[in-house]
Amino acid sequence: MWRRGIVLAALCVLLTGVLFFHSDIPNRIGNLGSLSETFLPWLGLVLPVLFVCAVLRRSTTALVALLLPALVWLNLFGGLLTDKSSPGGDLTVLTHNVNAENPDPDATAKDVVAAGADVVALEELAESQAPRYARDLAAAYPYHSVQGTVGLWSRFPISGVAPVDIRMGWTRAMRAAVSTPDGKVAVYVAHLPSVRVKFDAGFTAGQRDRAADALGEAIAAEPLHSVVLLGDLNGTMNDRALASVTSQMRSTQGAAGNGMGFSWPAGMPMARIDQIMVKGAEPRSSWTLPRTGSDHLPVAARLQLPQD
Repeated sequence: MWRRGIVLAALCVLLTGVLFFHSDIPNRIGNLGSLSETFLPWLGLVLPVLFVCAVLRRSTTALVALLLPALVWLNLFGGLLTDKSSPGGDLTVLTHNVNAENPDPDATAKDVVAAGADVVALEELAESQAPRYARDLAAAYPYHSVQGTVGLWSRFPISGVAPVDIRMGWTRAMRAAVSTPDGKVAVYVAHLPSVRVKFDAGFTAGQRDRAADALGEAIAAEPLHSVVLLGDLNGTMNDRALASVTSQMRSTQGAAGNGMGFSWPAGMPMARIDQIMVKGAEPRSSWTLPRTGSDHLPVAARLQLPQD
């Protein structure tokens, strides 16, 4: 009885190793470590397959071995399956990669306004479409600034607006101070470079990784206590290459979300690469919004700011 299903048990042990030691998978070969970490939660789908195979094989060994990857997966991602939102919060923020090829930017802007956020960040603003977003959002958001292909809209006054150099050669990140009723908040908007999976080169993310390091340095030097990062980081919270940012900030989805919060691709979301991250503020709730004309879903969060 115990010898039956040895191969299945070995697969369970292998899956456990990938989950438990994912940070040790080397990036030297095609950034394999970052690639595996981007889709790490999806390894949970292997568990029911192995369970069915073990039952059909009537293997006690495989069933016992299956407990190992199941426990490790639950330790890594089980907390994301519960609703951690709580009431309260005094600032609602939203970020959305609107897609430079969006066929209906006016409808997307209408959806953004309807979400009712206090502060809105938009990424991938095409030069021809930015004025349309500015026009459509003007009534709800009297203060705004567009820097390169990213923009910030706010119900509250903004100051100290400046592009953030993320070593790309053109502007895809910015910083501004938003004067909320509870004090100033530094808001960063960023759209890190895209990544690609290529047969001959693996997970090509070098430019994204360098941009993340530069963004992390800028945030670390921020003088204001409360900081919010809104944007498309083209990476998940598990991706070690974003550690310069993720090590100093909290994900609102991880702290106060309900579910995985996948945001891309909009038609069948498989990863949360659109992030809201904070430090010096307490996440109260975090969620994704319905699909717009973009290939990304908008994401939003409700924050509790420290009282002055």
